[in-house]
Amino acid sequence: MSRTTPGFRLSAATGIHRGDRLYQQDQVQVIAHPRQAGCVLGIVADGMGGKSGGRKAADQVILTAQQLFERFVPGEEDEAELLRQIVSEAHLMIRLTAISAEEEPHATLAAFLLTADRRCFWIHTGDSRIYHFRGPNMVTRSLDQSYVQRLVDEGQITEEEALVHPQSNLLTACLGTVQEPTPVEAFIEQLEHGDSLMACSDGLWHYFSAAELGTVMHSLPPRDGAELLVNKARQRAKGTGDNLSIAIVRLDPRE
Repeated sequence: MSRTTPGFRLSAATGIHRGDRLYQQDQVQVIAHPRQAGCVLGIVADGMGGKSGGRKAADQVILTAQQLFERFVPGEEDEAELLRQIVSEAHLMIRLTAISAEEEPHATLAAFLLTADRRCFWIHTGDSRIYHFRGPNMVTRSLDQSYVQRLVDEGQITEEEALVHPQSNLLTACLGTVQEPTPVEAFIEQLEHGDSLMACSDGLWHYFSAAELGTVMHSLPPRDGAELLVNKARQRAKGTGDNLSIAIVRLDPRE
């Protein structure tokens, strides 16, 4: 997807792969607002639970986001509140799915909303991540709601040790659990030309350093970058790869 708006041009892409799993439980989408140029929602959901339960949960996240974003009125309604609504309604729908299907579907959520005036809002729960790059450099990223992230925060283990920790897949929050979700929000006051936003599931970020991701974001268009990262993650997984998904949006000067 490529859109030109006053002062800047947006380009976007998504990538998804089943990895070495039997089932695809990730879902990813970049959605352009139907009535406001330059307003874009990127979202990743990593489903968990049973053969089809996880996919149903991820589907509910994407469907809820599409419906709410389509009704959203930029400039009149609050962007952060929209993201909170996506989280709460997706959580409710997953819970209802669990009751009817007698399964235990859960899902992570990582979403960023870019406005026409270059502000950015994001929200996440679980261990799907959002990154903000300026050129090749990471400005910031979301911190996982996971057991190993808590150990890293407490200084008990390093980021590198967290990647190989036996409980690295243990989440402290996600959608569809008995507990209400406790999403984390962030706000970027002004994006600049050359900035990239990336949301991805742990099946992708697990295999890259921030420096590697930043180099790809900066040196390749989103479509080529997404393809390269998916292929490289598959190589590095060496036959043990999880589902993986990625959404990229980049701001460039208008030609």
